Amino acid sequence: MARQGSGAMLPSGGLGFPPQNLARVVVWEWLNEHGRWRPYSAAVCHHIENVLKEDARGSVVLGQVDVQLAPYVIDLQSMHQFRQDTGTMRPVRRNFYDPSSAPGKGIVWEWENDNNSWTPYDMDICITIQNAYEKQHPWLDLSSLGFCYLIYFSSMSQMNRQTQRKRRLRRRMDLAYPLTMGSIPKSQSWPVGASTGTPCSCPQCLLVNSTRAASNAILASQRRKLYPGAVRQSSTFAGGALWPPGPAAGAGGTAKAEGLRVPGAGFAPGQSVPGAALTGLNNLNRPGTQRGAGLGARAAVPPGVPALPVKNLNGTGPVHPALAGMTGILMCAAGLPVCLTRAPKPILHPPPVSKSDIKPVPGVNGICRKTKKKQLKKSKTPEDVVRRYIQKVKNPPDEDCTICMERLVTSSGYEGVLSPRGIKPELVGKLGKCGHMYHLLCLLAMYNNGNKDGSLQCPTCKAIYGEKTGTQPPGKMEFHLIPHSLPGYTDSKTIRIVYDIPTGIQGPEHPNPGKKFTARGFPRHCYLPDNEKGRKVLKLLIVAWDRRLIFTIGTSNTTGESDTVVWNEIHHKTEFGSNLTGHGYPDPNYLDNVLAELLAQGVSEATLKD
Repeated sequence: MARQGSGAMLPSGGLGFPPQNLARVVVWEWLNEHGRWRPYSAAVCHHIENVLKEDARGSVVLGQVDVQLAPYVIDLQSMHQFRQDTGTMRPVRRNFYDPSSAPGKGIVWEWENDNNSWTPYDMDICITIQNAYEKQHPWLDLSSLGFCYLIYFSSMSQMNRQTQRKRRLRRRMDLAYPLTMGSIPKSQSWPVGASTGTPCSCPQCLLVNSTRAASNAILASQRRKLYPGAVRQSSTFAGGALWPPGPAAGAGGTAKAEGLRVPGAGFAPGQSVPGAALTGLNNLNRPGTQRGAGLGARAAVPPGVPALPVKNLNGTGPVHPALAGMTGILMCAAGLPVCLTRAPKPILHPPPVSKSDIKPVPGVNGICRKTKKKQLKKSKTPEDVVRRYIQKVKNPPDEDCTICMERLVTSSGYEGVLSPRGIKPELVGKLGKCGHMYHLLCLLAMYNNGNKDGSLQCPTCKAIYGEKTGTQPPGKMEFHLIPHSLPGYTDSKTIRIVYDIPTGIQGPEHPNPGKKFTARGFPRHCYLPDNEKGRKVLKLLIVAWDRRLIFTIGTSNTTGESDTVVWNEIHHKTEFGSNLTGHGYPDPNYLDNVLAELLAQGVSEATLKD
């Protein structure tokens, strides 16, 4: 399809919070470990909205609408997604978009992965692509959104600007996302206090709140200097223009380009935005916005605005690096010139180490562990496993079974789906250690949907019964001591862990048995301080490795590639001499955090053998 016309430099209008009493499209999204909000499908969002109308503090069983999401439940009160078979919890949010945008029309943009299947783009990228497509731009540059890709609409392909590799992409029609009317609250990324209204005190929320206050003060000060008689604006950035409308160099006049370049972090399709319009605060959560935040900002700077340098991005000044960076983004979006220093490069590896300097870790036996293919236990049936950990309840209370969401005094919601011998749908059992009660049939369904390793995990309190194992493919784990120190641990040497997993064929416990899986980025190097707690963490990581809990096979949240080896909820430090990515040192809380993650997988100090 031939696409005519040249592109234009468009300022970002932001995906801020919608005004009251207007129709908006609702998209529910979950936060992955890389800080990216991934949208649920339209069908799942309709299901969540229906449950929300009935009980705003209830739970949503996602498996009722999508069988692939059978392990997942959303708790609407805490705004978290809970995976029943692993105990993993992730924040969710209810986000809003214009009805004329891609989700409102049921349009989904997808790219083809290495397994010849299709992966949808993030919602903000999907909206950006659709906006360019509707304006008949021949191509779209995604670098300003943090991705080094070019989209070519004539050939419907995506090209990596660094490797020149091309992939197919497609535009398909799906169910439109649900609409909502009336007064709409702000999208909730992290839960607040249940009844007191106390804001969340986690570091990320505190950082965002600090950024909001600092940037509001800076912009309000500049506005008072330029327009002393102007009416005071609201303290939020949800779509209001700070400067009076005027000719915008970026909105359709002087910029020359064959395709479309997006200088900000996102924009609302069909919305007319002045050249100096402010970006919504939602865009703070989007990774990669720093890379293109200042591309088109200076074209809309009002006369007389002084340059406001932000030179603390390397962490040497008194301002938190992330706070300085996000303040700079907001200033660029407002049309204020910002002087940014060059971002430092992460130090991923230590200086070269000779073989003679590599030593065994004191108190740890050996220097290498290998895992082989899983040997399935055939001695116990799923029914035997469930009966092992429960006690039958003759007179259950009139409460919900949190697996099927039916009352315990009625039959299980899995009646007719499963027909095991000896387990009637009305039977109720109580887990021995924690005392939580469920239908036996529901526990059996949860077990069959998991790893089937002879263990159970309570979906309410995450207590583990038996020895939990994972689906990590065969590989090798090495560990030794190197004569270098980590930032924050100058008095200690460093424990280096090297994981190496080759490509192979998926087994019966994996998502696609018999299909090839990839293993990107191996060998992977990780680091711990050589102190008492660091050696304890190493010993527990060895136990987790033996139980096949460190890695699993799934879809990469970074690349979108499916059937590949990914981390399995136990965080590692892969950055040796810096902490620019969040996966390095100094991090005074890391050792305690990883001990808690190991405990959640059933790996505690009690499991260590003398």
